[in-house]
Amino acid sequence: MTIDRNALGFGNGAPAIYAADPWTSRGRLFPEATSPTRSEFQRDRDRIVHTTAFRRLKHKTQVFIGPDGDHYRTRLTHTIEVAQVARALARALRLDEDLAEGIALVHDFGHTPFGHTGEDALDEMLKPYGGFDHNAQSLRIVTKLERRYADFDGINLSWEALEGLVKHNGPLLTPQGEGTRGPVPQPILDYCAVHDLELASFASLEAQVAAIADDIAYNTHDIDDGLRSGYLTFEMLEEIPFLAGLMAEVSARYPGLETTRFANEIQRRQITRMVEDVIGVAQTRLKEIAPQSADDVRGAGQVIATFSEAMATTDRQIKKMLFSRIYRHPDIMRIREGAATIVKDLFTAYMNDPKEMQSHYWVDHITGLSEAAKARHVGDYLAGMTDSYAVNAHRRLFDQTPDLR
Repeated sequence: MTIDRNALGFGNGAPAIYAADPWTSRGRLFPEATSPTRSEFQRDRDRIVHTTAFRRLKHKTQVFIGPDGDHYRTRLTHTIEVAQVARALARALRLDEDLAEGIALVHDFGHTPFGHTGEDALDEMLKPYGGFDHNAQSLRIVTKLERRYADFDGINLSWEALEGLVKHNGPLLTPQGEGTRGPVPQPILDYCAVHDLELASFASLEAQVAAIADDIAYNTHDIDDGLRSGYLTFEMLEEIPFLAGLMAEVSARYPGLETTRFANEIQRRQITRMVEDVIGVAQTRLKEIAPQSADDVRGAGQVIATFSEAMATTDRQIKKMLFSRIYRHPDIMRIREGAATIVKDLFTAYMNDPKEMQSHYWVDHITGLSEAAKARHVGDYLAGMTDSYAVNAHRRLFDQTPDLR
């Protein structure tokens, strides 16, 4: 993919005309005085970093459960890597880097303990009450569950940050009002009833680069963790032409390179090629669309920051390999089964006796709730747990706790 290097935003001054402008933000649900030292999107990013939800990410599973080793990614290290890639893309495309970084930092707030396993288990338990969706849970956290301010619940992010959080993977509604990926989660609909995030439009380009940065980061680091664990081998990587080419390139330049350095050289090339591919595609589409504002990006009717057709094929090949070789490996499936049991057992225990949540806030605020509201309250409590907290809570309540090793 060809890149116009003269158009890159490295030292080229002002943001592009299609970038989100923090000085003309659509504001916050609860109006606040502006800061004399920080833009609105800087304030968003800073608030996100100081949340309890952000700190909890360090003890939440990405793919491998914590006891597997200190060098495997957690939700926090994954989030930091996504933010780094998002910021690099934003700078190259002359976007607002603070908004792109903030959306990347907040995008996984709603994940449960034990990764997607925990989400699937909690969704099953909450099915009679509307189910569970980690993106909707992220919105609940930043608009309702964080308790840091005297004037409001949540952290009162800007409209642009919330829009990016909710729509970074694309519109949730068609122009006709139908769900693009099934029914829109109720928490998102409830919030939009009082603060419309325009679910039928695309998000800002800052949100789009955060979304594609997520794909780039986890494709790369899941390969790294897979090699470290032994579930992946270099021979398996050679089955994907793109990766085989990178391996041949490294081998030719560094014959006999030690395994760890060899893997790292492959991965940094992988990130570079994918980032450059996205930049090239985005530049081409920006020239075609010629947006004159961030709203023109939202109304473009297509994703602008995405992979080329060739790289999208590679992306699918990598995901297929990771799915078959790691995510569905018998060892991982056994651990996932145990993790799901922990989440389901805890949900049932707390529904039967809310006092077992052992927190004055969570116990006191469940009094008088309807059955559905009670289930959502318990779901909020469970979703906020770290892996270790969930395991310890299960050990306290049950005679036998699954071994997650």
